[in-house]
Amino acid sequence: MQAVLDLERSLGFEPLDVSADKCGYDILSKSHQGQLRFIEVKGRTQGAPTITVSKNEILTALNKTQEFILALVLISDEALEIHYLQNPFERQPDFDACSVNYELDKLLHRAKAMKL
Repeated sequence: MQAVLDLERSLGFEPLDVSADKCGYDILSKSHQGQLRFIEVKGRTQGAPTITVSKNEILTALNKTQEFILALVLISDEALEIHYLQNPFERQPDFDACSVNYELDKLLHRAKAMKL
C-alpha cells in the first residue's frame, strides 16, 4: 500500500488511504486539477497464480471505468513491482458471488508497469 501511495505522490497526485472505509478501493488520489483516481491495491508474492477481488471492488470499477485503477503489486525478496491496470473487469459478478478469483498473469499482460 505504501509503495502505491509513494508512486502516486511522485506522479503529482495527493493520495489518501481509505482502505478502512470499505468503499470499493483502497486509495483516493487527487490531481492538482481536481481529477480523481480510485485505486484498489492487490499485493501478491512473485509467482502467485491468482488474486481475489471482492464484488464491491468489481462493481466500483465498472461504475468508475475512467477513474478506477487496479494496482497490482508484486513482492519478492529483491524488489517491488507495481503495475496499473485500467478497466480491469468486463462484467458484473454473479448476484450471489462475494468475490471472484482472477489469473494474475492475464491481468499483468494487460497492465502497465510503473516506475517508483
